[in-house]
Amino acid sequence: MPIRSCEGTRLCARASVIKDAGDDPDITDGVTVEVTLRVMPEGDLTFVAGPGIGRVTKPGLALSPGEPAINPVPRRTIATAIRKTTRRPVEVTVSIPGGETLAARTFNSRLGIRGGLSILGTTGIVRPFSLKSVQETIRCSLSVAFASGLRAVVLVPGNMGRRAAHRIFRLAEEQVVEIGNEWGFSLDAMKTHPFSALLALGHPGKLAKLAVSDWDTHSSRSRSAVAAVRSLPPNDLVSIAPDAETVEALFDAIPACRPRAIGDRLAEAIRQSIRCRHADISVAVLLINLKGEAIGRAGDFAPWKEHVLP
Repeated sequence: MPIRSCEGTRLCARASVIKDAGDDPDITDGVTVEVTLRVMPEGDLTFVAGPGIGRVTKPGLALSPGEPAINPVPRRTIATAIRKTTRRPVEVTVSIPGGETLAARTFNSRLGIRGGLSILGTTGIVRPFSLKSVQETIRCSLSVAFASGLRAVVLVPGNMGRRAAHRIFRLAEEQVVEIGNEWGFSLDAMKTHPFSALLALGHPGKLAKLAVSDWDTHSSRSRSAVAAVRSLPPNDLVSIAPDAETVEALFDAIPACRPRAIGDRLAEAIRQSIRCRHADISVAVLLINLKGEAIGRAGDFAPWKEHVLP
């Protein structure tokens, strides 16, 4: 990625790039992303929200309230780069000019991120977003898995689910298929091969939507995952954390003795919904939180018996 500008002194440096989102329909395509580094007299690495970067105000996200909206993976990427150069205490300020205006066109305010945009990412790599190419990749991945002799596959929304799947289970690389939001397409595509078992693994912020038969889980084309969880019979979650905007925040608000029971109940609702869509296969569901920890499960995990589920 070409550097737009770069300047510095012995104790301070500033550089910027122009974001290229590829074919991802991202409103931040073409914006300037600027980072300023200052050597501090003490401490370690600290992150500061500059102009255009939001701040977290609600629980339930990967960051605590009060933190700049710079996600853990970008933080690690930045920290690794800095520590290749210096071990001194450094303050890192990230800015996106005009970010506060652009943030009004995102879901940030609903998630409790105020004052600007978020620095997101789970890998730091932009992937093609063409729906046709995504679906063709899924179709090919399923064909490769079947041709490799695998009959029990794992469907995950993305990289977080993939990492959790390989940590919790002993799986072949081809056995885990990333499908993004394309659950309906993927389940239908599976019918072209006689797979024997399916494990749906991911965060309930996505998977809860399957319980109400929203098979495209994109936020603009599906209902709220929070609403889906609250609708679970016997509807005993209606009054819990009424202002919760994320499933993570809702689960955090559930009394300590109950999250696992509710997680299992949600997983079973998802399992039954998938079974209605694809009746000719054994289905299991494993729900994880943002740390990749199991918070709900349903179904028979015998096809993945070499696992280390807690």
